[in-house]
Amino acid sequence: MQTLIVLGEEEARIALESIRARLADRGQSAVIVVSDAAGEAIALLRMDGAPVSSVVVAINKAFTAARLRRPSGLIGMNARHPETGFEISYYGDPRYVGWGGGVPVIIDGTVAGAIAVSGLSSSEDEELARIGIAAIMAHLDRAV
Repeated sequence: MQTLIVLGEEEARIALESIRARLADRGQSAVIVVSDAAGEAIALLRMDGAPVSSVVVAINKAFTAARLRRPSGLIGMNARHPETGFEISYYGDPRYVGWGGGVPVIIDGTVAGAIAVSGLSSSEDEELARIGIAAIMAHLDRAV
């Protein structure tokens, strides 16, 4: 028997609120998605002013990060030639993306889910996703 560590509704709300607050402080908007360990969305927030096209992108970034257990921005990169990458269809599922902004949430060495942000630059999206992860980890530390 296995015990699975998976993000739930409470962790999703904590991540969404921490990222939303940071974006509001900056006067920016984006789409935020929190997924479970299988990459399926638990929660989604499209802030006012965020592009509708970023909804599917954020969902797919979270899916990619959770399923492949690494940041989505690393997927399309070729280690020898990072400027060229490789064909993303290699993974066989159109939901996999190679844009930055999806980051797995790792708890006790296990991927428990992922957080993704879309609507800004890849580096800003990833920075914001990591803010959500930090908020979850701080909550878990307080709960122990």
